[in-house]
Amino acid sequence: MRTLQVIASRTLGGAEGFFRRLCVGLGERGCEVHAVLRQGAALSPALSAAIPRSELPLRTVWDPLSRHELRHEIQRHRPHLVQTWMSRATRLARVPRGVVHVARLGGFYKPAGFDHADALVVNSRALADHLLAADLPAKRVHLIGNFVDAPRACTADELAGLRAALPLPADAWLLLAAGRCVPVKAWDVLLAALSQLPAQIGGRPLALVLLGDGPLRPALQQQAQRHGLAGRVHFAGWQDDPAPYYALADLVVFPSRPAEALGNVILETWAHGRALVTTANCGARELVRSGEDALQVPCEDAAALGRGIATALGDDALRAGLARGGRLRAERDFDRASVVGAYLGLYRQLLGA
Repeated sequence: MRTLQVIASRTLGGAEGFFRRLCVGLGERGCEVHAVLRQGAALSPALSAAIPRSELPLRTVWDPLSRHELRHEIQRHRPHLVQTWMSRATRLARVPRGVVHVARLGGFYKPAGFDHADALVVNSRALADHLLAADLPAKRVHLIGNFVDAPRACTADELAGLRAALPLPADAWLLLAAGRCVPVKAWDVLLAALSQLPAQIGGRPLALVLLGDGPLRPALQQQAQRHGLAGRVHFAGWQDDPAPYYALADLVVFPSRPAEALGNVILETWAHGRALVTTANCGARELVRSGEDALQVPCEDAAALGRGIATALGDDALRAGLARGGRLRAERDFDRASVVGAYLGLYRQLLGA
């Protein structure tokens, strides 16, 4: 079957990472994939060279010219199915008669912008409930989870080189957080938690590496300065290959606010075999079994987050157990074959194949 996968984001984040993985996975299973990206998007050079792609302006959801250009692109490729990702691509897309339209949501968008799609795919039960509460028919709402690929192995020399290059104390505990610098990720709460922790735990200083970029980065850097954390926090920016950072981390922290719909960082942490402290955001409440594969603390509570970090760093056996539990969850419940197979199964069902 021929599919068009349409995404209109400009920067990279969890959704774009999953877009890349799913396009490759579909192609490996014999599904033809053509990606339609926004012009100048960071996703274009990051996408596998094996995936053909085209770029359109995709300016705003209200722009009639963008809608016309996307309609023309769909007609040009004559796909059997178009899958649009997130709000802008979905609201711009109008597919010809006989073409199936699947909208893939990763956040709590207003459902009215998606009711023209034939089917809606969500990656969490909370998102499904959000759509059903707006009276969208249950037969049009489909829950399919995400997957992450097994991480590549990092050499000892690579890790030693990265560790030496980080402008942080050489003997520090390394905390890692990953995501976009946007309000829902609550990195401001994480910085506040770090400022309230003692300078050392178990005789070692604490340091934080933040992987990601976005509009709040300057404000977060200023916050780190105000809290006296400049020498303990490193903003590493977006990393297309975060594997060595995960490998170096003593603990991964996922401090998101309640509106976090899923949290690919949880799955990535588990796949990398690292211990995790997370807030009880919407996605984490659904994914995590607290005490087994992560420690879970209340959202937007810097003191509670700090206590969770201190508890994990102070107990080697606890961290090892959380890492084992997380790796088992990644391998058993979020594997590539099952998720790609679920998408293909839905496509065939919708196409009557």
